Amino acid sequence: MTRRIRFNAFDMNCVAHQSPGLWRHPEDQSHRYKELSYWTDLARLLERGRFDGLFIADVLGTYDVYGGNDIAALRDGAQIPVADPLLLVTAMAAVTEHLGFGVTTGTGFEHPFPFARRLSTLDHLTGGRVGWNVVTGYLPSAARNLGADDQLDHDDRYDQADEYLEVLYKLWEGSWEDDAVVRDAERGMYVDPAKVHHIGHRGRHFTVPGIHLSEPSPQRTPVIYQAGASPRGVRFAAENAEAIFVAAPSKRVLAQTVSRIRDALEAAGRDRYAARIYALATLVTDATDETARAKHEEYLSYASVEGGLVFMSGWMGIDLSRYDLDDPIGDVESNAIRSAVAAFQEFDDDGRAWTVRDIGRWAGIGGMGPVFVGSGETVADRLQEWVAETDLDGFNLAYAITPGSFEDVVRHVVPVLTARGAYAAEHAPGTLRHALFGAGDRLPPGHRGASYRVGGANSTVLPETVSRPGAIAIDSR
Repeated sequence: MTRRIRFNAFDMNCVAHQSPGLWRHPEDQSHRYKELSYWTDLARLLERGRFDGLFIADVLGTYDVYGGNDIAALRDGAQIPVADPLLLVTAMAAVTEHLGFGVTTGTGFEHPFPFARRLSTLDHLTGGRVGWNVVTGYLPSAARNLGADDQLDHDDRYDQADEYLEVLYKLWEGSWEDDAVVRDAERGMYVDPAKVHHIGHRGRHFTVPGIHLSEPSPQRTPVIYQAGASPRGVRFAAENAEAIFVAAPSKRVLAQTVSRIRDALEAAGRDRYAARIYALATLVTDATDETARAKHEEYLSYASVEGGLVFMSGWMGIDLSRYDLDDPIGDVESNAIRSAVAAFQEFDDDGRAWTVRDIGRWAGIGGMGPVFVGSGETVADRLQEWVAETDLDGFNLAYAITPGSFEDVVRHVVPVLTARGAYAAEHAPGTLRHALFGAGDRLPPGHRGASYRVGGANSTVLPETVSRPGAIAIDSR
């Protein structure tokens, strides 16, 4: 049986995203990130290509590990300037019917109470097509700009995120019963107060005593996305995520990562396939292999080696500006860099020793994932090969230029995969969760969040927390 491949588009409300320097290409339109028409046109394109969704990354700081400052990041447009991702969603939802939207926000920089309302609002306005990419933060510059000396320690960030999710599950799943909104004109009752519950949360990081401000949205809890790669991050994803993004430059590394995640899902009491796993990749494709290779070489001529090193320095916490571009990678004092490059080298047939320049060149198009180059048939072959050999669900597709890279995928790759029965011939109806799993709009019973529903194992509904009809709120200011 041919295995289905799923696509997400990977973008960010900024210039160039993961391909620094490509903003200089005459066909790149990423500078239009400030225009709604850029985003609505992209949404229409992705809907036509039957993508699962548009995944929008975000950062709340600059990449300032390289050189110890943000000068190179600014010069190369390395995810700066950057704007808010959430404000894009309603405009794109208005011009599409099926496309999902995964938006990134951090658990360390906003209180969960107002955030819960913001996501419920988006879920209402999109008809249930919203997902949330949970990030705990990794840029020290973001923490400093919000009043802290640095990020919390790695595992402490996940402990805080665990409680953040607990608060949100209580608000989204347990505060309002499904039939709380009655709209009874005869009794003069819009909401039945007996069916709206204070969550009474008091924890280490957050105190939230009251009710959720929004009535239940189509999904209640948006689809939970996560991209943690560490052991603690994988455990967090296994307990919460429904879509998991990974970045691995080779099939060998990817297969190990996917297996580890599926094992963790089982260890968390869920099915091995309870989460869709998408791998980062960039597709450079055209009508023939020759024209695709020429296109790739053209893109490489615009890519910024310095910009790639800015990203790699930020992702790995190592200031690569301290090394000469032609220094061999063996001189870089980092096991993380060495292990990553060992995986990168699997794409090289000549077995040459990599230099710091090679690292920057690699990251200059698409970041930490592989770049597949060829005709639609050639690229489809590679994608099917990777899915078959890694147990992957699909790909999170970065771009070299935008929207050109996505247009090429829709024009050259999607028809080939569709003809082979490896890609959906039409959109699944309904909410994003139902489109991904075909099992309804709400969290499944085995998910952690479902236990916070009224009557669930972690329900917070107590007699003294039930709102009373006729209660009057007094403003004591």
